[in-house]
Amino acid sequence: MKSIKELFRIGLGPSSSHTMGPHRAAEIFARRHPDATRTEVTLFGSLAATGRGHLTDKAIESVLPGIKIVWEPRIFPVFHPNGMEFRAYDEDDNLVDTWTVYSVGGGELKEEDAQQADDAEVYDKSKMTEILKYCEWTGKGYWEYVEECEGKEIWDYLREVWRVMKAAVERGIDTEGVLPGPLHLSRKAPQYYIKATGYRDSLKSRGLVFAYALAVSEENASGGQIVTAPTCGSCGVLPGVLYHLWKSKDFSEARILRAIATAGLFGNVVKHNASISGAEVGCQGEVGVACAMASAAVSQLFGGSPAQIEYSAEMGLEHHLGMTCDPVCGMVQIPCIERNAFAAARALDSNVFSAFSDGTHRVSFDKVVDVMKQTGHDLPSLYKETAEGGLAKDYRQM
Repeated sequence: MKSIKELFRIGLGPSSSHTMGPHRAAEIFARRHPDATRTEVTLFGSLAATGRGHLTDKAIESVLPGIKIVWEPRIFPVFHPNGMEFRAYDEDDNLVDTWTVYSVGGGELKEEDAQQADDAEVYDKSKMTEILKYCEWTGKGYWEYVEECEGKEIWDYLREVWRVMKAAVERGIDTEGVLPGPLHLSRKAPQYYIKATGYRDSLKSRGLVFAYALAVSEENASGGQIVTAPTCGSCGVLPGVLYHLWKSKDFSEARILRAIATAGLFGNVVKHNASISGAEVGCQGEVGVACAMASAAVSQLFGGSPAQIEYSAEMGLEHHLGMTCDPVCGMVQIPCIERNAFAAARALDSNVFSAFSDGTHRVSFDKVVDVMKQTGHDLPSLYKETAEGGLAKDYRQM
């Protein structure tokens, strides 16, 4: 598996696969052809279907001004639904190069026939069952395995990740107004935060978790700086939970960073063995994986054993199996923002459930990952980020 730095990417919203990925692809193509007099790009499948709502065209045009964009929402590449074909022309209008690349989720790009470099592999184990056995045998925690594979320098990177996460929460709970786009959706985080402070105990706790998760998701929807965890569309779950526990339980920064490392390890396993792309497997691969990551992080913070942490993460993902990706108007707003808040609350519940157990359970995290991958492939394409099915379709008929 690759470094968790590839999972936790710092960037601007609203979509890791539709905004960050195409922006990065445009930068690469621009560097390859600085003397091109004309460029074109064809966007396929999900990128074309919801690209305007996700600002795909704006992301590409910010790097390649004047580029011609061709939209092909009915053509879904076999390798991945988020396909792009860039073309460069010389001064005589001769085609000098074409480049096909895919935005596979979390801001990562892949070429269909490209071989992964050996030095990109950081982890020697890619199944959680193997990692769990290793931790139980050595007495190490998941975060120690991360440090062992990544080196001590990983903590500097995760410290910056945590800084950006906190900043997104704090901006989000202090910013009022309407989110950009045709939905005219008002921000909810400031109201939820104020209302939550008026309650006591459990209601206050739940309300604050909602507020913090909403805050980050709304920052993402407005194009603010966030951390993919594992994607932009699901970026509110993990920071929402961690910020709440940091504030309410006074956990040290060191313990928060270890929880982020543990969360990243679980997300990495899913990314390596299945997918975190809503266009490929539906929202179960985004919000579902984010919930699993947050569930593992919470269990880590509250002293869960490796088996209990794995159980907590397994429940976080299992109970999101089959969740479709159906963004209204192709935007990361409805139902995406609310799903982040609910997943954050479910992560806390997963930890409580696993804490009452000894960590023993029948269905492993790896098995749920396999099922999620198969379920995602079996889902019709209209339920995978095309804005043509589910809630998105019903909204247009109103």
